[in-house]
Amino acid sequence: MATILGIETSCDETSAGIVAGGYEVRSNVVATQFDLHAKFGGIVPEIASRAHIERLDGVIREAMERARATRDSIDAIAVTYTPGLVGSLLIGVTAAKTLAWAWSRPLVGINHAEAHACSAAIALGRAPWPAVALVVSGGHTSLYHVRDFDCIELLGSTTDDAAGEAFDKVASILNLGYPGGPVIDRVAAGGDPEAVAFPRTMLGPDSLDFSFSGIKTAVLYRVHGPGRTTGGLERLTRREVADIAASFQAAVVDVLVAKTMLAVRRTGTGTVVVGGGVAANRRLRTELAAACEREGVTLHLTPMAYCTDNGAMVAALAEHRLAAGRVAGLDLEARA
Repeated sequence: MATILGIETSCDETSAGIVAGGYEVRSNVVATQFDLHAKFGGIVPEIASRAHIERLDGVIREAMERARATRDSIDAIAVTYTPGLVGSLLIGVTAAKTLAWAWSRPLVGINHAEAHACSAAIALGRAPWPAVALVVSGGHTSLYHVRDFDCIELLGSTTDDAAGEAFDKVASILNLGYPGGPVIDRVAAGGDPEAVAFPRTMLGPDSLDFSFSGIKTAVLYRVHGPGRTTGGLERLTRREVADIAASFQAAVVDVLVAKTMLAVRRTGTGTVVVGGGVAANRRLRTELAAACEREGVTLHLTPMAYCTDNGAMVAALAEHRLAAGRVAGLDLEARA
């Protein structure tokens, strides 16, 4: 049973976590950057990279202190090396390689999306595989067939915008603020999800890929008029804004749920796990739970603490990769 320090800097969260045995989370420290990016309505890569440089040493130190860990009690260093913003990834990878060299510890490179796909197992304390994993966040919307921690097959992914990115852009269109996911979820609670018939882009009856750029454009034209990008928001009442938010959210969730259940039928698995920041969305959790109940499928929703990007999920998956002998050299490179 290894104790692993996991480092996560793939986007705009600076995080470090320490996990023992793949399930026992001893610490999980996350420093967000919402305040830095809010005025831009989205993530600015250069600002994100600089913030990681400024914060990562302190985050690692705090994770070690909370876990009452020392360098001698850490058995391996794990880090997200792909996918993500390359500038952000570079900060974490460089730090991890430095610690692995200085402490003479093995280095484990982790795929960020695969860590999300396996994150539901942390709170369960066991492996729920085989399962269909829905990973839905600001940068990723993907379906995986997880047979084991070391056997993860990509079934489908977004062809354009990720679901979380669409939430951010629609929140910007409606002038609701950033990040878009939580604010759309909150505003939609006061609206009618059937008020506007936004499109559900399915990309064909057998496709497990996603596309959310069309619904983003549909919201833009609903607010400002066909072919227009400004001038319409001030004419909308608060209730109309809530209706648009609720209808947009319903359309996105309908697609996510439909394709997840299609993946279940195609793979023949009886379990669904969900990870990523958008997994915190209340409508998604409710609708997916209902769909799984109808089809007799077991659903494991990742706890909120591990939905957003975090070092604990990196360390947890690294335990299983380390046991399988999958370690990286000091030539590990960040890959966008």
